[in-house]
Amino acid sequence: MEIIYVYTRKRSEFGRPCSFSDRPAMVNVDIPPDPSMASNFILRNPVDSSVQHTNDMSEHEVNTERVEVESRGVNHVEGGWPKDINPQEMEQTIRFRKKVEKDEHYINTIVHLGTLMEHCVKQNNAINIYEEYFGEEETAEVEDEPPSAKTINVIRDPNVTKRTATHLSWHPDTCRKLAVAYSSLEFQQNAKDMSFDSYIWDLENSNKPELILKPSSPLVSLEYNPKDSHVLVGGCYNGQMAYWDTRKGGLPVEVSTVEVSHRDPVYGAIWLQSKTGTECFSASTDGQVLWWDIRKLSEPTESLVLDITRKGLLENALGAITLEFEPTMPTKFMVGTEQGIIIACNRKAKTPSEKITSTYSGHIGPVYALARNPFYPKVFLTVGDWTARIWSEETKESSIMWTKCHLSYLTDGCWSTVRPSVFFTTRSDGTLDIWDFLFKQNDPSLSLKVCNEPLSSLRLQDNGCIIGCGSKLGTVTLLEISSGLCTLQRNEKTLATAMFERETKREKILEARHKEMRLKERARSEGQATEVEETLPEDPQEVLDRTRQEFFEVIEAEMQRRTWAEARSLLSKVKDHVADEVAAQEEESQLPKDKEEEEEEKEEKDATKEP
Repeated sequence: MEIIYVYTRKRSEFGRPCSFSDRPAMVNVDIPPDPSMASNFILRNPVDSSVQHTNDMSEHEVNTERVEVESRGVNHVEGGWPKDINPQEMEQTIRFRKKVEKDEHYINTIVHLGTLMEHCVKQNNAINIYEEYFGEEETAEVEDEPPSAKTINVIRDPNVTKRTATHLSWHPDTCRKLAVAYSSLEFQQNAKDMSFDSYIWDLENSNKPELILKPSSPLVSLEYNPKDSHVLVGGCYNGQMAYWDTRKGGLPVEVSTVEVSHRDPVYGAIWLQSKTGTECFSASTDGQVLWWDIRKLSEPTESLVLDITRKGLLENALGAITLEFEPTMPTKFMVGTEQGIIIACNRKAKTPSEKITSTYSGHIGPVYALARNPFYPKVFLTVGDWTARIWSEETKESSIMWTKCHLSYLTDGCWSTVRPSVFFTTRSDGTLDIWDFLFKQNDPSLSLKVCNEPLSSLRLQDNGCIIGCGSKLGTVTLLEISSGLCTLQRNEKTLATAMFERETKREKILEARHKEMRLKERARSEGQATEVEETLPEDPQEVLDRTRQEFFEVIEAEMQRRTWAEARSLLSKVKDHVADEVAAQEEESQLPKDKEEEEEEKEEKDATKEP
């Protein structure tokens, strides 16, 4: 039999809070014992029982968003009293209050002001009236000090066999920790005793690493998760992907299988902006871009072959050296290749061929660095061969700005996080260059010799004041740059915008001109080709006769020209002769007139003398 108790309640009472009260126990069902069934009871002998003496434990994890807390205070000063009332005198204030409260309009005024005050209180709770919405525009006045940088820390690879610091990643919550990936990228130069370890360093205690990461293969790339600072993802030299949770030690939590991983070293691994905070994607020189979810690294969630012919063939794919992703444009990303071509992609395209949207060709060798300007996402920086170039998405043919050709190879570069016109580059001779193209375009604003070995990696803190440089021998040098290079200048955004727009417009005009010249050249070449095709079937005798006729026509025209020239010269000589004769006759006729005038003058003189 089923024991059922039905609770009934009116529909109007649904949603009301329950009201519980104490009451004595009540028996609902009573089943009395049956003595006749005692004979059927069988005693178990022997009896086995087990007892667990340890406490039950359970593990719980909570992932919370970072909360910024700040202290605030309000200084309230009493006011609103008439001039003849002193707020400090208690008697005067009490007398004035009684006088005001007796006024017939007092209650209506309080009710009216009460609604206005309630609105202001609610508004103050919703909006912080003291918040500075455009604080970045109010730039501090910076003294005209020369650009400089000073070394604040040097971290060295603790192993005997030195390896290259291939990638740096700053802790997202605090600037005190730095994750460094170490590996040797020289082909077949790995020693037998070379360590696979990478490290997380605490800058306040840099004598030894805070945590040792132990991958199955040396790490080429390593990145902190911006949503969970305890989680890191790394790309290995053998193409595998792995992720770590620093709360669980230095061993990877999960590693992708070799069969579904990259075939070459993973040069780029970047976290994606997702709700779960567990998605990332990677690129390698095998020509593939793979998307992963660290909760299931057994296989990639998506893949793309970097075949710019859009056929999707892996043998035609270009090897990826660097990867770029801007969180403000979640569907777009860019890849720098070994062949010097930058590929712009769109993940949400319908077909794999449409995912490759455009290409930019501007470097002779591999593109070692690729970064969008944090203030102008359509402008990006590339570093390769001996130059650094600034591009605009609107111009595909050429970059809008570029540096001079250096004597040594450029190895890495990045934009400043606080100034739109400043970027950094590293060279293979151990030099760090800081460029400010609003101040100087032909040369860097500051060149600093960091070390004697080549610099291999570069990473700037989010505050834009401290920069880390990794070298080929595993030495990471931390530099603090001067305030002038990490403080937004007056009207800098306006000037940078004007410069980018001007250079983009100039390149568009040049592109249109080059396109027009190419079309004319193509039309001319096609016209010459058609003429050649038309003249091929002609008879040689006809060609000879036509040539002879053209030759004699030219000779005859030349003879006529000479005849006309001789006739013109003869005519001009005749005209000159006639003119000379006319002039001579006029001179002869002028002489007798002069003699007659002289005789008349003599006669007049004689007539005057006779009286």
